Amino acid sequence: MSHKLLVIEDDDDTASFIAKGMGEEGFTVDRAANGRDGLFLATDGAYDAIVLDRMLPQMDGMAVLAALRAAGIETPIIILSALSTSDDRVAGLTAGSDDYLTKPFAFAELLARVRLLLRKRGAGAPVITSFSCDDLEMDLLSRKVRRGARSIELQPREFRLLEYLLRHAEQVVTRTMLLEGVWDYHFDPGTNVIDVHVSRLRRKLDDGSDRPLLHTVRGAGYRLGVSA
Repeated sequence: MSHKLLVIEDDDDTASFIAKGMGEEGFTVDRAANGRDGLFLATDGAYDAIVLDRMLPQMDGMAVLAALRAAGIETPIIILSALSTSDDRVAGLTAGSDDYLTKPFAFAELLARVRLLLRKRGAGAPVITSFSCDDLEMDLLSRKVRRGARSIELQPREFRLLEYLLRHAEQVVTRTMLLEGVWDYHFDPGTNVIDVHVSRLRRKLDDGSDRPLLHTVRGAGYRLGVSA
């Protein structure tokens, strides 16, 4: 089931970054660039969660939050803010937000917090603790990876890279997606860090197998799957 997320954020780069990432994770995302439009969208109660910037044009984020709670709308809300003192966080939580995340933030952390709120609300997707592709298996709880009868030892970054690829199995994954989803970079550092890690991971996954799983899609990115 796809969950609906409302992002109320006036910075276009930040809003686009969140919308793109959440869309790739299966969310349906609506955006509002100011507090007044955000309040209008949020009052229909159709959203599973709301990401709310604190400082917005036309209507401040705290005023939007107060109006929603006064109207009896209990949709989980995460405040985003550059204001990071303990007093700022307490003010946001006291006003009725469910969480408070300071800028700059890593997308992985925002995603984890949204999913946690959805689980608490009882509307979240089932928690996935294992992945598989052909004879490749990954267990997130034990942090073990196997291909057939062979155990594969991975470094932390390799494990995270493989988890991301498994979450997008049989899909083409671009460099931008990997930079944001695995390295938490929101820009291309201009290095070959991705190529190096993919090459190492490929050797570990496909060593001795007549069915390669990790493929380079020339000019596009990489894909984890059985066929090339």
